[in-house]
Amino acid sequence: MTVETDMQANLTVSNHSTNYNFPALIFGILLIICIICGNVLVCLSVYTEKALKTTTNYFIVSLAVADLLLAVLVLPLFVYAEFQDGVWSLNMALCDGLMTMDVMLCTASIFNLCAISIDRFIAVSFPLIYNRKHVDQRQIVLLSATWILALAVASPVMFGINNVPNRDHSECKLEDNNYVIYSSVCSFFVPCPIMLMLYCGMFRGLKKWEEARKAKLKNSMQACKKLQEAAASLQPLSGLPPPLPPVIDNDLADISLEEVDQDQYPDSDSPYQADCKDVSVSMLAYPGERCREDQNRNRQRKRAKINGRERKAMRVLPVVVGAFLFCWTPFFVVHTMRAICEDCDIPSSVTSIVTWLGYVNSALNPIIYTVFNTEFRKFFRKFVPSLPSCCLPERANL
Repeated sequence: MTVETDMQANLTVSNHSTNYNFPALIFGILLIICIICGNVLVCLSVYTEKALKTTTNYFIVSLAVADLLLAVLVLPLFVYAEFQDGVWSLNMALCDGLMTMDVMLCTASIFNLCAISIDRFIAVSFPLIYNRKHVDQRQIVLLSATWILALAVASPVMFGINNVPNRDHSECKLEDNNYVIYSSVCSFFVPCPIMLMLYCGMFRGLKKWEEARKAKLKNSMQACKKLQEAAASLQPLSGLPPPLPPVIDNDLADISLEEVDQDQYPDSDSPYQADCKDVSVSMLAYPGERCREDQNRNRQRKRAKINGRERKAMRVLPVVVGAFLFCWTPFFVVHTMRAICEDCDIPSSVTSIVTWLGYVNSALNPIIYTVFNTEFRKFFRKFVPSLPSCCLPERANL
């Protein structure tokens, strides 16, 4: 930038009467602190806790890194501009760098969520070939593509698309309306429907799978109960009938999915496991005999266990996606409308509010993890032992 341009920029800024926005400054500083602390804890928890070293959480770490970079590289300059009532008083090259990082990191966030949805779809649809504990080549490609594509969407700003004639140096924004539309479509309006369709397909498949599994289990338990009663009637009159497995004592009509998971596939030794390690007719007819499972049954049981685990793991992800859509949809709608309808009068206060709302999303994700994920919650409590139990309810398990 030449000296003449610098003088012109300073003259333009000096013509604006600056009203300092102290509430924006205070809120911005608190938001930056919350984002940094929360997302650093997310990264540390996955790095140090063995139970959290899963492929899904590696994607969550990638999302947390995008939020951290946003808090470090973008928010300080944005808060500074908001403190000066939206007036940009710094170098325009710095403004272009801010716009580049803003577009790239916001795009990386939604691409990370899209990558998570693809990864979850594979985990639910093909559980036997899915590796939960180690990142494989497919997941490395997804993670790499997330950041490469985000950089590609933001790269036009780096190459000077913001340098338009008669640029207002008192305002830092994306100047090319065609680029605003292009980046909004690439960053939001295309990935979001794909992500939502994948989640809808996953939940529809999981619902059908659960209904079929629950019906099959109930039929098996009813048959097992009859066989147990028949076996008990054959014992000597003085003898006591063998105890029924706890799952059969329950009201079959009121069995919850959690009970089904625990009773059908127990992970530790239990009275039910001792009597019957699988709800099959032959096993419950002879409760003292060890079950003989063939290879096909082992594969079915493994698939059922994985599907049950993935169903639980997906509880937190729709909340993360919902929070992201709630926070960022107004931003992209408003900015796209400004680019399409140049004559539309959209108040600057509306633009500021939707931008703040988008940035707030970076602080929400760690809170969502602590509420819905047991392991994340345990780790967070090590660092924040005084956190009220109402903020981290024990009943909300992942």
